[in-house]
Order: sequence, then C-alpha cells, then structure tokens
Amino acid sequence: MSGSPGSGVRAGGGAVAIIPARLGSTRFPGKVLADGTGKPLIQHVWESTKRAASLSRVVIATDDDRVMSAARAFGAEAVMTSTEHPNGTSRLAEAAAKLGLATDAIVVNVQGDEPELDPSVIDDSVAALMQGEAVKSGGASGGAAIATAATLMGVAERADDPNIVKVVLSRDGFALYFSRSRIPFDRDGNAGEPARCLRHIGLYVYRRATLERYAAMAPTPLEQMEKLEQLRALEHGLRIAVAIVRPEATGGGGIDTPEQYEAFVNRARSR
Repeated sequence: MSGSPGSGVRAGGGAVAIIPARLGSTRFPGKVLADGTGKPLIQHVWESTKRAASLSRVVIATDDDRVMSAARAFGAEAVMTSTEHPNGTSRLAEAAAKLGLATDAIVVNVQGDEPELDPSVIDDSVAALMQGEAVKSGGASGGAAIATAATLMGVAERADDPNIVKVVLSRDGFALYFSRSRIPFDRDGNAGEPARCLRHIGLYVYRRATLERYAAMAPTPLEQMEKLEQLRALEHGLRIAVAIVRPEATGGGGIDTPEQYEAFVNRARSR
C-alpha cells in the first residue's frame, strides 16, 4: 500500500508517535541510554522520528526516572508509565490515555532501539493505515485496523533465521501471517521473485480506540507459540495493512546487543 504521507490525518494535527523506552533489556541492559556517540540512543531515535512529515507530536514513554531525565535534558516530551506492563502495546495505551489523545487520533508505535529507521517508513505506514481503512473486501467492511511495514529481504539475510520476522500478504496488501520461520516456502524451488521473503519492520500505526482494544485483548495461541504480539491482532480478526518500503530505509533493524550498538556507533562517527 502507498500514498501521500500524512494525507487524511484527523483534523487538528498529524499523527502522534510514542516511543516506548524501557531501561531494562535482557541482552543489552541500559541500551536506550547508551551514549557512545555523545548522545543517548533514545535521542537518536527521537530526532529521526521528529523528521517524519506525518507527525505533529513525538513522545517518549518510559518507566524509569533516568530515561525521563535524559529525555527532558535533550528537549523531548516524555511521559512516565507503569513498571507493570506486559508489553509495549500496553505501555503505549497508558501513554495515550495520559496524553489525553482523542479516540480517533492516529498513534504510531516507534521502537526505541531503531535509530537508523528512515522517517519515510513512518509516513508510508501512516498512509497505509488511512488507505487500508477504506478498503472493502468481498462487499463487506474489511478495512485495516492496524498498519505496519515490511521490506524485501536482502540476499545476505537468512530467511530461516528466527530472529528475523517474516510476513506474507494478501493480494490487496494485508498481512496473512507473521512468522519466525521461512514464509512463504518455495516447495519446488522455481518460484523466483514471488518467493522472496518480506522482512517485517516492527513499527505499528493505529487509531487510539483500536490501540485500547488491542491492548485489552487476551493473548492467543499463535502469539504465544511464535512470541509475536502482532499475531494476537490477526487471531482476533483485526486486519493489518502493510506498507512495502525500500530496504535501505529500514536502517538494518533494531539494536539488541552491545556488538550491534558498537557497529552503530562506528557508522555514526563516520557520517
């Protein structure tokens, strides 16, 4: 799905990006405040996000005073949330409530560990939601409730790597399934380009009303099996529109380890 970024956003302003930023991390504790570049990692994410044309507001949502202090020091709007949230979506819903966002406001969930994500990915995903909301399927209402993004996997990326989430789409650009396994599987090995996997980019766009509904949904079997929260939405019948973006716009994904962070620092210093 594609369209002009920011078109059709609710009257009164653009979409609102909320960046969940927990200090705890299993593989890289304290990563959002890592400052090997001279700036905290979360500041890089915030600065990049603010360049998206479809946004009118960017807010950091955290559960730690240290992140709150750092955010305020570099000029970001920030909101304190509970330490008890089971996932980022739940934290996002609390932040949206504290910010007093309208039920039809568009909320963008931006990952706090993807400093090199191009702002165009946010714009394309916002456009995908608005276009997808108007889609009719089989004569019945089948519009998008959520939007996200994906890109063609590079030749050096392994489709069987469980750390890379793949997605397959319907012909009208909606997600059919997300998996850590290789999907689709080219049984005969002769499908060519159509068999290339799409790598999911973990950015989500929804109206606040949908965000509240999504956060309140019970966990589902496929979600628990794959450990992919977006499967909860599909299993509950919500449609997810997917914007296909340029591989170079994705920035290579999130930073999960100290080694990945060091590589980012080196890239930042060379620019």
